[in-house]
Amino acid sequence: HCYQIEDFLKAIQEGTDLVVVSMVLFTTGQLLSNLPSLIKAAHDQGAKVLLDLYHAVGAVPVDVADLDIDFAIGGSYKYLRGGPGASWLYLHPRHLDGTLETLDSGWFAQANPFAFERHLSPQLAEGGNRFLESTPAILPFYQARAGLLFTLSIGVDRLRRYSLQQQKELEELLQKYGIPFLGQMEERGAFIAIPHLQAQLIADRLGENGVICDARESLLRLCPDLLNTREELMIAVEKLAETWHRLR
Repeated sequence: HCYQIEDFLKAIQEGTDLVVVSMVLFTTGQLLSNLPSLIKAAHDQGAKVLLDLYHAVGAVPVDVADLDIDFAIGGSYKYLRGGPGASWLYLHPRHLDGTLETLDSGWFAQANPFAFERHLSPQLAEGGNRFLESTPAILPFYQARAGLLFTLSIGVDRLRRYSLQQQKELEELLQKYGIPFLGQMEERGAFIAIPHLQAQLIADRLGENGVICDARESLLRLCPDLLNTREELMIAVEKLAETWHRLR
């Protein structure tokens, strides 16, 4: 299903408190267009907006300040090449005045975490620190830093251009073998979704043949990487075509 901004606008009503939406949908890869109109509509109704950026950051240009979103969540283990365990939360500066209360936090969120005092009610820190958890694992963030530096050194705009070039090559190969796919390049994040009722079986078969991909529901996801060669893209689609036509 291809969502339109109008689908979300219909759901925003008076009394809506929070609108949660993904910039890039994890199943189909659809890149939602016209987000500013959705965010404005939510704010006009007095609602806040939380944007899920897991499949967007590092793959497509994102400017949270320009979008004027209230919150964003994401992680570094996908296109930022950081590995698991380094997720993050963005809060707009207007929400750092202490009026927002967190329902769950760790001891780092305390105003004086090293006092080890037990108050009847939490004495939370100022600003965004009140949303901190407990002692974080350091190694995932050290690994994430390397991925961030790599991404920033190349630039997301440049990564996006190359990703679209690779997707175009994949599209041409898929069309050659008569394999359908969803959407147009500019309407996607970094991967191409291919509909098939046995998508997971196809992903497993491809994995046995050295092609790394995955499936969500009835969609196979192919995501070319910066390090993939043109020859590897050709091999991946050839292996896919063999499996695809065998299952027809």
